[in-house]
Amino acid sequence: MIRHRALNVRNGAHFIQILQAGARVIDALAPPLCPLTNERVVEPGLLSARGWSQIQFIDAPFCARCGAPFAHDYGAGAICARCAAEPPDFDSARAAVVYDEASHGLIVSFKHADRTELSPMLAGWLVRVGRRLVAPGSLIVPAPLHRRRLFARRYNQAALLAQSVAKICGAKFEPMLLERTRPTPPQKNLSPDARRRNVAGAFAVRAGMIEKARGAHAVLVDDVLTTGATLSACARALKKAGAARVDALVLARVVKGGAALA
Repeated sequence: MIRHRALNVRNGAHFIQILQAGARVIDALAPPLCPLTNERVVEPGLLSARGWSQIQFIDAPFCARCGAPFAHDYGAGAICARCAAEPPDFDSARAAVVYDEASHGLIVSFKHADRTELSPMLAGWLVRVGRRLVAPGSLIVPAPLHRRRLFARRYNQAALLAQSVAKICGAKFEPMLLERTRPTPPQKNLSPDARRRNVAGAFAVRAGMIEKARGAHAVLVDDVLTTGATLSACARALKKAGAARVDALVLARVVKGGAALA
């Protein structure tokens, strides 16, 4: 028995050495590169120092409702003119970074180019800005894709982020709570009014999960906030099912005067 255990330990150690050697060969042939600058990095999914310098993180002061950054500090609870005129249906939103050329490149790579190794880093950014929003009992809900788009893309980038956020924060990951009930055209080239019409009634809580939503605190997770139309439509569906509060976490948000890349 002891000899068997010793052999198993030696075999296991030998297997690990083989894996490590294989990883070194792969790194030598195709070293991990920063997705922004193409500089070599220690491991996949990391930014170089120059890449980090290109990212604009959003810190206070910002709108207490939608998370838009303010140029000046207007005091606790201040909201932007847009939220005062047309309050969103979610209770609050926080964004990790400004949506510009650099963050656009990262998100497009993550979303459309199978760069899923970026997920841990990007989820860490969400946790950084969202820890005060997420409680152990919160439901972490990704903005859903329609089944046709999910089939074409093979994964939902928002669900990857939501799963990591839930795990780090000790919250409940609920990827099936919301569904997109009909396919909608991409929002990219639509006006704010057209965006709202495009997603109106496009989301619903699944019939068998109404009880889970009732009285819950839900935190929506998505990649980009432009006008907030998609997040508001998701929030309306959750509140219609009885959710007590709906907040949102997004990787990036378009800011006034910034790049219109969404």
